[in-house]
Amino acid sequence: MHLSVRHQTDPPQNTNYEEDIVYVTKHNKWVLNSIGMWPAVLKGIGKFVPKVVIGLSNIVSFLNVVQCVLYITLEENDPLLRLRLLGLACFASINLMKYWALIARKPNIEYCIEQVHTDWKQVEIQRNRILMLKYGKMGRDLTIYSAVFMYSAEICYVTVMQYAMGLNMKENNRTIRLLVYPTYSGFFDAQKSPVYEIVYVLQCMCTFLFNSVTVGCCGLAALFATHACGQIDIVISQLDDLVEGKFSEKNSNPNTRLMEIVKHHIRILKFSAMIETVLQEVCFFEFVGSTFVICLLEYYCITDWQQNDRIGLATYSMLLVSLTFNMFLLCYIGNLLIDKSTSVGISCYMIDWYRLPIKTVQDLILIITMSNSPAKISAARIFILSLPTFGNVLKTSFAYLNFIRNTIIY
Repeated sequence: MHLSVRHQTDPPQNTNYEEDIVYVTKHNKWVLNSIGMWPAVLKGIGKFVPKVVIGLSNIVSFLNVVQCVLYITLEENDPLLRLRLLGLACFASINLMKYWALIARKPNIEYCIEQVHTDWKQVEIQRNRILMLKYGKMGRDLTIYSAVFMYSAEICYVTVMQYAMGLNMKENNRTIRLLVYPTYSGFFDAQKSPVYEIVYVLQCMCTFLFNSVTVGCCGLAALFATHACGQIDIVISQLDDLVEGKFSEKNSNPNTRLMEIVKHHIRILKFSAMIETVLQEVCFFEFVGSTFVICLLEYYCITDWQQNDRIGLATYSMLLVSLTFNMFLLCYIGNLLIDKSTSVGISCYMIDWYRLPIKTVQDLILIITMSNSPAKISAARIFILSLPTFGNVLKTSFAYLNFIRNTIIY
């Protein structure tokens, strides 16, 4: 924390830093504010708003998940319908656990956001600002894509698919109005008015929460990882300038310039380690949950295709694409961070190091050695998020799909 406190006392070097920060963090701020995870900016009573949002969100989502699980376990007797509802229950449970993981890591999230703000304030030359904007735009676009996929798919599931299914008639000729999540009748009768309307609105809010958690996790990963990549690009540009010193306004001593580069690189590595701390539990739940839910969605698409259910097929296909894309996004970001971290050592070797003093060349070896252990994002320190990991997720989901189909057929 001492680095961010020290830099906050310095005058900002980037006169456009406020616009840059808004441009990079705007969409993440919208999503994370809706679930109470963005640092509070209000004073007085307003500072308790995120805590109220977190408390209400936990109560509503936990009750919905419990009722859904109880209905599947105690009331639903049809094994095929149980399997249909199992995907919904799994998705809700995984997102609730991801939400709890975000709440537990909220101080670390606030520290990383503060670090991002500090780095934008301390940009000294336009070349570095352009490099940061390049990766800031990448993180911003990835967040937008994630939000579009997730919210579009869930809107179709909550509205189009639910109303297309119409009203279901049971044996006693009683009309049943459908809900987003099944409810356990042992608690209350959800078919009576205004209980039905209240429960339906709460379940829509719960669905929005779960999608916001998914988008928020991907948005945080995109924001922090791309920011780290931008900082690494600045280090690489400083290494390229180490011999000539054309862009160095403070000194002309290569040893002093290298010392500043090493300090910057160490700061990036500490920030990258904090990113992994923030995201490791979230990525683990995402990894396990996505593998299982993608498998179930693939099964739903196959069965709806066989039954010629076009609306169900379209809806489940959108959900399948959105979850697959979010998993790909996390793996792509993790792979990008690994590649960028490794490229620092390659840049050290590619510069005209033979024109530097012997002492400076020896110090470059330390940077090369540090680059051999690149920054990464892991899922609970078990799986490293990378493109090969994404391929393993798809292969595992297809293996589970074959198991489910063979079990149901035989």
